[in-house]
Amino acid sequence: MHVNIGEAKTRLSELVAAAMRGEEVVLSKAGAPQVRLAPVRELSEAQRDAIVRRRLNTLGIWKGKVSDDDAMLAPSMTDQEVEERWNRKFGPAA
Repeated sequence: MHVNIGEAKTRLSELVAAAMRGEEVVLSKAGAPQVRLAPVRELSEAQRDAIVRRRLNTLGIWKGKVSDDDAMLAPSMTDQEVEERWNRKFGPAA
């Protein structure tokens, strides 16, 4: 089933139900396919664990490169500094 994105906005519930039944639902823009709706498949515990390991390994590349120390963070602006910056950019509030 091919549906224009504008039409899909009004028929979303119907399209989701069709995808859940196993029908192929493709959303198009200007006649060109853009997105395919598909139901989320249930993952086994082993598959979930594998995803978690991959994510942790990816995040692990930052270990030792990013500090938890707040000293690395820029200090917050005071209300007065925010007001001055706003006035410089947009002019005084009326």
